[in-house]
Amino acid sequence: MSHTSGTSHPTGLSRRGVVAALGAAAALPLLTSRQQAAALSPVTPASAAASAVAPAATVTAAAAPAGSATGITLAARDAAAFAALGLGTLSAVPLPGTPARVSVRDGDTEVAVLTTGARTVRLTGPERTFVENKKPVTDLFARERPADWGTSPEGGSWSTVNGADTDYSVRPGAGVIALSSANLSRHATLRDDAIGDADIRADGSFDRAPTGAALSFALSFGYQDTKNHYRARLVLTPTGTAELRVEREQADTVTPLAPAAALPGPSGDSPWAIRVRRTGDRIEARAWQTARPEPADWAVDVRDTAFPRGRVGVRAVASTGATGLPVRLGVTRFSVTGASWTAPPSVTHRDWIRVLPEPFDGTWTEAVERTVRGWAGSTAPDVLAYAFMFVQGAPPVRAPALGGARVLGEVGYGPMTAAGTRREGADFHECVGLPWTFPVGGTSPAGSDIWRDHLDCSGYVRMVYGHHAGVPMAAGDDPTRGALPRRSHDQSRHAPGVTVAESAAAPPAAPRLHVGDLLFFDADESDAGEIDHVGIHLGTDHEGRRRFLSSRKTPNGPTAADLGGPSVLDGDGLYARALRKVHRL
Repeated sequence: MSHTSGTSHPTGLSRRGVVAALGAAAALPLLTSRQQAAALSPVTPASAAASAVAPAATVTAAAAPAGSATGITLAARDAAAFAALGLGTLSAVPLPGTPARVSVRDGDTEVAVLTTGARTVRLTGPERTFVENKKPVTDLFARERPADWGTSPEGGSWSTVNGADTDYSVRPGAGVIALSSANLSRHATLRDDAIGDADIRADGSFDRAPTGAALSFALSFGYQDTKNHYRARLVLTPTGTAELRVEREQADTVTPLAPAAALPGPSGDSPWAIRVRRTGDRIEARAWQTARPEPADWAVDVRDTAFPRGRVGVRAVASTGATGLPVRLGVTRFSVTGASWTAPPSVTHRDWIRVLPEPFDGTWTEAVERTVRGWAGSTAPDVLAYAFMFVQGAPPVRAPALGGARVLGEVGYGPMTAAGTRREGADFHECVGLPWTFPVGGTSPAGSDIWRDHLDCSGYVRMVYGHHAGVPMAAGDDPTRGALPRRSHDQSRHAPGVTVAESAAAPPAAPRLHVGDLLFFDADESDAGEIDHVGIHLGTDHEGRRRFLSSRKTPNGPTAADLGGPSVLDGDGLYARALRKVHRL
């Protein structure tokens, strides 16, 4: 089955209209049932503005950003949701600077901003808050690394400290720490410094029973460095006993937070699990042999405030006097569930981004006015709502008109290689598993099933702006700039629309950056200045930084968070340094 981008299905509904209708309820779960029913009414791109969803009288109140779950919230009873009811005579006022823009106003109130040569329109609408919190992580070490632990599937890269590089390795099924010397702790932590509340578990075993002195492995949390962290430490002795110690190491001084808890043995080289649940200043911990059921009660329940946030990971050590070294700890599972960042990235504003069927030619006409009036106050999904429907936790939405293909919902970046890296190459139609016929470049096959439910950075932009918002797309490149190309490098040169700002060797100032603009980066310093990454500007976050969405390898999929480099254009982080062009479709 082949589909043509921008053409109609046999039912008479356009692909864009069908997908927009299906996504309306899921992309904004804050809508009432009556509003969802209106959103699911079939619409075509040309009539979408005129039949925009009428906002409901009651919407869900916005939650506080800190500790919030990932998602979008609307401010309660926001008068802007009823903007269309109160619009009077609209005027179009040219704005200074380039690119050429027009401010659409109702008296002194700005209703919309249109850019000459671009389809995207920035509208003033109900206030929204976008929040992304910590994604659950389960690392089963299904990779092979000779001298480090590589990258976990969703948790970012592992950092290893103390000992030789070869003391840390991954064989399929286990992350290995070799203790080749006594009284020197080894640490492996995930590079994510902002984890606060979390439920963490590590499963592992030594390859031989301890002799001479104790062996221990610990689940570390609130980790700042090797001399400043918490740990729940399983101590295994040569006599076969086992105990759990919860400790705080601060400035190289170890303080027990509770008496050691004796655990049922025998211990030896049996596999063990350690679990910690941290909520605020409360620390609960338990450990058990994995051949037995997990205990119902926590062995340790204490409170401490020294390290409110930090990394999580594993620590291993052979005590002074241990013999039979080297001994190896094999960690077969490391999981972080129900975790929260202490301050999740949060963006709040009134900007909604919608797309005209054709580029604005600079002339304010009755037809354009009808479109803008139809959009005013609408809470039907816009570009940003669709973009956020691919981050972690987003529910799946399937399109019957596309054979039940999943067109919304959490996706990854790409399949993992044997070495634990992510493959690049998942376009939007490969993500949904369908061949696609493009107005420029012909038909592209569905591709291998390995690309299903994945989107690389440019594929993510095409899914949001092309498949869902209706911007024409090319199978590959389009030097005529009539259709959105496949790759980020070609998008930076030939995407439809207008350039807002660019600089060949440094980040452009971009004083007229809009929410929804495409951001192009030279994030790989080894490729001689070539654009290799693209994202979508989301807006100014709770710390006053310009934040963006993009699909990336380290967090495995679309994100606005800071795992694998801060997703901000301010400061000295990777992407702040690497920005080279801002473009408006």
